[in-house]
Amino acid sequence: MKARDLIPHVKNVTGIKVFGRVKRVVGLMIESKGPSTFIGEMCWIHVKSNGIVKKIRAEVVGFKDDDVILMPYQNIQDIAPGSLVEATGSTLEVKVGHALKGKVLNSLGEPLDQSPLPIGLTSVPIDQDPPNPLSRPPINETLEVGIKAIDGLLTVGKGQRLGIFAGSGVGKSTLMGMIAKNTSADINVIALIGERGREVREFIERDLGPEGLARSIVIAATSDQPALMRIKAAYTATAVAEYFRDRGLNVLFMMDSVTRIAMAQREVGLAIGEPPATKGYTPSVFAILPRLLERTGTNHLGSITSFYTVLVDGDDMNEPIADTVRGILDGHFVLDRNLANKGQYPAINVLKSVSRLMNHLVDPAHSESANKVREKLSAYLQSEDLINIGAYKKGSSKDIDDAIIMYPKIIEFLKQPTEDKVPITTTTMRLQSLAQGG
Repeated sequence: MKARDLIPHVKNVTGIKVFGRVKRVVGLMIESKGPSTFIGEMCWIHVKSNGIVKKIRAEVVGFKDDDVILMPYQNIQDIAPGSLVEATGSTLEVKVGHALKGKVLNSLGEPLDQSPLPIGLTSVPIDQDPPNPLSRPPINETLEVGIKAIDGLLTVGKGQRLGIFAGSGVGKSTLMGMIAKNTSADINVIALIGERGREVREFIERDLGPEGLARSIVIAATSDQPALMRIKAAYTATAVAEYFRDRGLNVLFMMDSVTRIAMAQREVGLAIGEPPATKGYTPSVFAILPRLLERTGTNHLGSITSFYTVLVDGDDMNEPIADTVRGILDGHFVLDRNLANKGQYPAINVLKSVSRLMNHLVDPAHSESANKVREKLSAYLQSEDLINIGAYKKGSSKDIDDAIIMYPKIIEFLKQPTEDKVPITTTTMRLQSLAQGG
């Protein structure tokens, strides 16, 4: 073979590959000497298990002097001092496409039932920048969710971002399932983060159902998985939603829950030496939340209407994560434990909830009816104690007299069985009739 014939082969040679070596492992943190790498880069840690060499996936999360700090995506029990660390030169990417509808994936975009990925999918990076503010068209079109309390009193627009704030066991998963089944969006992307293992299948089969799953892609990371897997589940789900938005679709995106993402990021931050700040949450928690939540919404191609659940400790709506998320989003629904205890489902406290875009989305008649219903509900609740003990005398206040008459009808309007879907036109007619005393 002549020398010139070797030139193409020489050009294809990648050169010498430099590996690092594990120096120490402390808790969740893996410290290695080398290789040359960058923040967010995927690495492989080569380990031996029962005489078999295997690779553990990890990500570069920081540096300490000349050492690389990595966090693992899986169990680290086989890692030993001197284990080889191989840099891949790229960040995490997942494969996305319409063929994923009906699939349940892990944080890495792999089917949880261990079936092969469909062919014809497109690779996308999971960490992307939010859309340019000037590329976001105004939200002026209503998204129907089929729930009277929301469509009537807390109307949602296509591309709006909302929070669902609640303590444990107040009906967040049930409400999410109702929205996913009833919505008029083109496709659902649902992220279940930090859930108990049994709850994933229960949500899919009981709350979402076959009809909802058929038009959904679910990404799940249970509470037993490493902190990095729980964080990446949020990024992966957001990237999947962005893929469909960029193809002109109206996407419904739901994430349960932001609180568990914050807890996972706190684990990572503390492990790499960040100082604890508010209630033990590290500064990186409050840095990633706006970046993550701002990625959804509208762009010039399509929209992502998003619902983020926030698990509030002790029903404290002013705890740090709830307060931060409320300031980022375009509205919030508060699920009230007292309403749930009374058997009112969905347990949305419409007086504490707000959709910041409702007045821009509905006609004046709808807005006026909603305001009147809120006023009567508020008037009744402010005098409820007096009414219950018989201290209020009929005729003392016309507003309270009207509120006493309307209150049972308002509660009946707000209640809805999980299997019911009410068209928004029917909801609007009932709301206007209710506001007129009917």
